[in-house]
Amino acid sequence: MSTVQPLRRPPAGEPAPFTILDALSEAIVVVEPDGAMRYANLAAEQFFGVGRARLVGHGLAEFLPQDSPFFSLLAQAAGGGSVVENGITLASPRLGSHFCSVRFSQLGDGTQRVAISIVEQTIARNIDRQMSHRGAARSVSALGAMLAHEVKNPLSGIRGAAQLLEQGATDEERELTSLICEETDRIVALVDRMEAFSDGRPLRRGPVNIHQVLNHVRRIAENGVGRGIRLLETYDPSLPDVPGDRDQLIQVFLNLVKNACEAPGDGEREVEISTAFRHGLRMSVPGRSARVNLPLVVSIRDNGQGVPENLRANLFEAFVTDKASGTGLGLALVAKIVNDHGGSVEFDSEPGRTVFRVMLPIRAPENEP
Repeated sequence: MSTVQPLRRPPAGEPAPFTILDALSEAIVVVEPDGAMRYANLAAEQFFGVGRARLVGHGLAEFLPQDSPFFSLLAQAAGGGSVVENGITLASPRLGSHFCSVRFSQLGDGTQRVAISIVEQTIARNIDRQMSHRGAARSVSALGAMLAHEVKNPLSGIRGAAQLLEQGATDEERELTSLICEETDRIVALVDRMEAFSDGRPLRRGPVNIHQVLNHVRRIAENGVGRGIRLLETYDPSLPDVPGDRDQLIQVFLNLVKNACEAPGDGEREVEISTAFRHGLRMSVPGRSARVNLPLVVSIRDNGQGVPENLRANLFEAFVTDKASGTGLGLALVAKIVNDHGGSVEFDSEPGRTVFRVMLPIRAPENEP
């Protein structure tokens, strides 16, 4: 049986090793060959959601399923050397789901103990999503401008020709000319929707009470797509106004609530609209020289089946949809409007719980009208 070697006493004036480890933001644990935890720092307490006394002496298998790839990586490190894995998901009913970078290193003290460093990558992944969403909004803007210029003019000519032919046509031929006119009008309506993406006019900003916007959206939903669905509200009443365009913000949250209500699901359907104030990530946004804080968060949660895995990477791009009658423009428009407001949109989805979060600034940058 190996004996535990005491830590070297630091020279006078130097901090103790445990003090240094507790100051780190990454979770650090030391594991015995049998999987029992020998040490855990403060960040590990936060990651696992229990105190150090509940971690030390207990096995990792109490927190992670036995078939997790985490244990195969741990076994490799116990054999000697270091193992690094980026983009691993650590998930269990007790722990929740965490997207992490994990480093395993054998201590080299003859005990085969392994030091494990766990760093959550959620923020980095969300930043990458935001860049993707903004790129999608810009590409849709260019597409809308192109369609308006290249498609609507020839459509007008086609419709006019069909109307001329209709004047001397038989009844059977009129059915065909009417079909041409109807389909032309339908395509024009689609292009008109796309033109919303190419509107380059400056955003009309004014103080907007976000709860008035959400109450308006809820009334529309209750009398339409949300009829028969349980609509919940969880509001922070102390939120300040948002600098923005009230009508466009209504469009954003109406699209999100509509999608939540239409999401397929079993049992009693439920959609929750919630607001909160938290110090968000300071982000660089197009058109701003300085980073902006996005502390006002509006969340739309539903208990449907979740976003299909094959759609998640491109969900905010135009024409991406799994609805038989959908155009795939709703979330692309959401991304554009939120981007125009200097905000950010993200989502998390799993069966039974999908949440879209819109993060907005609470005051306009200086010198902005």
